[in-house]
Amino acid sequence: MDSRGSGRGVMLLPLQEDDIPKVLALWSEAGLPTKPGGRDTLENLTRRRREAPDLFIGAFEGERMIGVVIGSDDGRKGWVNRLAVVPDRRRAGIAAKLLARCEEALRSRGRRIICALIEKDNEASQRLVEGKGYRCEDRIAYYAKREADDV
Repeated sequence: MDSRGSGRGVMLLPLQEDDIPKVLALWSEAGLPTKPGGRDTLENLTRRRREAPDLFIGAFEGERMIGVVIGSDDGRKGWVNRLAVVPDRRRAGIAAKLLARCEEALRSRGRRIICALIEKDNEASQRLVEGKGYRCEDRIAYYAKREADDV
């Protein structure tokens, strides 16, 4: 268990298993699209956190979770996934701090290529990552084959 305290300021901390339901609520509050029938089930997120706890990072003010990022590591590239901040705490540098912490965790795993998938209409996230040195690889198209729309 971590010590979140009640002091002021934002603390970036590894997420605990009991934080996973809060992550789902934060994504909803932040307007982040989810896949409740697949990758975003409580069971799947809990399993993934157990496998890579260093890549599940939350931003907290006291006990309140105000941001989250989940990274993944495919063995060759590191991925920044599911970065979200609650609306009333946006534009305060929290997303940039979460991004930097996720990058640190991926680099500590030996990843020298770090990527982020961002929906085309998410201009704020595009500006964030471009400002941190990411470039759009527009020569790559993303394709998905899904068993259902919610997975």
